[in-house]
Amino acid sequence: MSELTNPAATAAQASATTSSQAPVGAVFAALADPTRRHVVELLSQQPTVTASGLAQELPISRQAIAKHLRALTQAGLLTCAQEGRETQYRLSPQPLGSAMRWMASAGARWDGRLARLQQELGEGR
Repeated sequence: MSELTNPAATAAQASATTSSQAPVGAVFAALADPTRRHVVELLSQQPTVTASGLAQELPISRQAIAKHLRALTQAGLLTCAQEGRETQYRLSPQPLGSAMRWMASAGARWDGRLARLQQELGEGR
């Protein structure tokens, strides 16, 4: 029975990768919001930013900015350091690399499955 038709093999593979996908899932969840993507984009153009600095760039309340910064920090996409009365936020690109590796791996698995399906369909003629 091939992997395409073997639900047990598919379930085993999914179970094996689920625990390693938790941080990647947090990255995707954080980046699902367009405002958070915009914050990441802003931080990719400057070394650090404060919540006050973001308040000047974004048309949302400081409370909303704090919520977005917290979500990005929890996903590991930002680090923060207290400097005087301000908190400086810096982009942490490592989780983005993990998400990109996951996407490449998932794409390669699907490419393999589609190639096997194409081969199966080609043989069935």
